Amino acid sequence: MGTIVCQTCNSTIDYFEDEKVTVLYSKGECGCCEEKHQLEELN
Repeated sequence: MGTIVCQTCNSTIDYFEDEKVTVLYSKGECGCCEEKHQLEELN
């Protein structure tokens, strides 16, 4: 099983099937990071 992790806040985004245990870091940001940036832009 593999895990996709947010590279900004290290939260788990999703899981995927794989023969090995793997951790992949996303190039984009997760939903919580996007919300945080939107709030910062408003202030």
